[in-house]
Amino acid sequence: RPLWGDLVFLPAFIRMTGPAVTASLVGGTEDVTVSLTLLQDKEGLLPVPACGVLTNETGDWSLTVTPTVNALEVTVRLERGRQRCSSNETESSSESPCMVQALLVSASRNSSCLAHLLIRVEIYANSSLAHNASENVTVIPNQVYQPLGPCPCNLTAGACDVRCCCDQECSSDLTELFREACFTGIFGGDVSPDSDHLCSVQESRGAPGWFPFLCVQSSPANSPFLGYFYHGSLSSQRRASFGVHLHADLRDLSDFGYKQGDPIMTVDKTYFTIPQVSLAGQCVQNAPVAFLHNFDVRCATNLEAYQEQDGGVIHAKIKNGAVGGIVTPRVTYEEAADPDAFITRTGTLLSNESASRNVNVEEHYIFRWNNNTISEITVKIIRAEINAHQKGIMTQRFTVKFLSYNSGEAKEFSGNPGYQLGKPVRALDINRMNNERTLHLWQSAGRGLCTSATFKPVLFGEDTLSGCLLEVGIHENCTRLRENAAELLDSLVQATHVAMRGNSDYSDPSDGWLEIIRADAADPGAAPPLSVHGLCADVPARLHIRILVSDAGAVEGMTQHEIVGVETRFSTVNWQFQCGLTCEDKADLFPVSASVQFIKIPAQLPRPLTRFQINFTEYDCNRNEVCWPQLLYPLTHYYQGEPYSQCVAKGLLLVSFFVLAAFLSNPWTRTCKA
Repeated sequence: RPLWGDLVFLPAFIRMTGPAVTASLVGGTEDVTVSLTLLQDKEGLLPVPACGVLTNETGDWSLTVTPTVNALEVTVRLERGRQRCSSNETESSSESPCMVQALLVSASRNSSCLAHLLIRVEIYANSSLAHNASENVTVIPNQVYQPLGPCPCNLTAGACDVRCCCDQECSSDLTELFREACFTGIFGGDVSPDSDHLCSVQESRGAPGWFPFLCVQSSPANSPFLGYFYHGSLSSQRRASFGVHLHADLRDLSDFGYKQGDPIMTVDKTYFTIPQVSLAGQCVQNAPVAFLHNFDVRCATNLEAYQEQDGGVIHAKIKNGAVGGIVTPRVTYEEAADPDAFITRTGTLLSNESASRNVNVEEHYIFRWNNNTISEITVKIIRAEINAHQKGIMTQRFTVKFLSYNSGEAKEFSGNPGYQLGKPVRALDINRMNNERTLHLWQSAGRGLCTSATFKPVLFGEDTLSGCLLEVGIHENCTRLRENAAELLDSLVQATHVAMRGNSDYSDPSDGWLEIIRADAADPGAAPPLSVHGLCADVPARLHIRILVSDAGAVEGMTQHEIVGVETRFSTVNWQFQCGLTCEDKADLFPVSASVQFIKIPAQLPRPLTRFQINFTEYDCNRNEVCWPQLLYPLTHYYQGEPYSQCVAKGLLLVSFFVLAAFLSNPWTRTCKA
């Protein structure tokens, strides 16, 4: 009879062709017993399942049950009887299965059946069960002389692929059925075709008449599709460390001083590495630290795979940039005040053992530099103590900052004098005593709520969009909702002025400080006439920060950027509580966001068009194919390839050649003779 209950196997039916299969038992798995039964069909009918006899060992089969989170993982494995498919009797009939059985996995509680899993076993002689894995080691051919994948259309292991004539698992009888429709080209097995430059391909491909004079006489085995380009090498995975050995052909020039961007070297001829984020967004554990390159990154690490460094940076000896000079980092440790802010737990501890371990949640490196050398390295490591068996994802933070040796504890500039890309935008609030400020954006964590979101600075030249979620109820007061949203958005710009340059002085408001233009400031008290539960109009939802930048000259060939204007603007939306089938009194999520856009404008306004240029468009080079103003292009201001003085000198020299040629021509010669 049909059995109904909370338990269910996923999937409920499996066709088994290998040595093991796995399914999940979900639902109320407390006090549940799982058993395996070998079904003997009688006249094509399976017997009625019975859960009275419970056993985990049935003939050649074994049953393994592994508890997981809110489920049981059930694995059925073939332990004995593999010799049936490896005997000589099955070699003659490899097209038919050598083992056909029916297995039933039952889940019961107190001898009462709750769920069933039916397994149909069909194992063939040419499957992986036919041979012992330890005796059938895959031999990888030499990729220099033979392609690694000689039959790309062979997609199914242990079975014949239709229209794949190079599949060795296809018998001759099966191949005859589709021999006329085989796959062609590289996919069909022609992975090393003859080159078009060989003389042997002339007759088959209809080469032109001049082909015999330019063709290449070579053996077909010497194919351009093979060679050392396909010769891969295997390398074992290495644990993350603070040193990466250099390649043999790299030279260490750190003894002659570091230049900006040079990797920091150790005395062991290795790179000094700190985890960093790549362009693809992934965390690279063995990333070298570049001289005078600051960064602040966060990496997600699985606690099960995390291993504390053996010694790590404590025993690192770093070259300071002078011959024989060595600097040893000075390390200090601190305890994290709130470890839960860095760790997202993915499971519940099964035991409350007292064993614990320390993990590094933050590492802050400060390099003191003097000219092209490193004078001091200080490291502050923030640790957290967790349970040794804790599972979850830990967010680690790594910062590197290069400071001048005589800078002391002074606040770091964002450029000198112009802004540097990636540096924080400097701001101040003239209405407060401690007026040092910066523009912020949200950095959400966990559920993305605004109450748990942290701030990150607005970086020069980086267009950014961030946001968070605000919890709102169905009976929310619209005025209070507008006030909360406006307060959240205003908290990102707690400043009145922004610095034009990266080294503007905070103590002098006249030293290049621009007032922030606040357009369309939000008025949370202005209530619209509409007042309905679950519906609020004109709620501030987005803050737009537009920053105008321009180039302000160059210092030693480096372009200097400056800010010429900042504007903030609010956008409002009409919020409505989202109901399902019924409107329950539970919190809804209202998204608020902020965007930063850097707009580059020319340092000087373009020259306005004259009346002649406006009326006579045939002289406009952008609208016509013929550009008369650029007739003498090298002598005009449009040409920027050489200095103007050199262009004039070369032009006069060319004119002198024409004049000399004219005087030496026949008409002038006859005139002189006359």
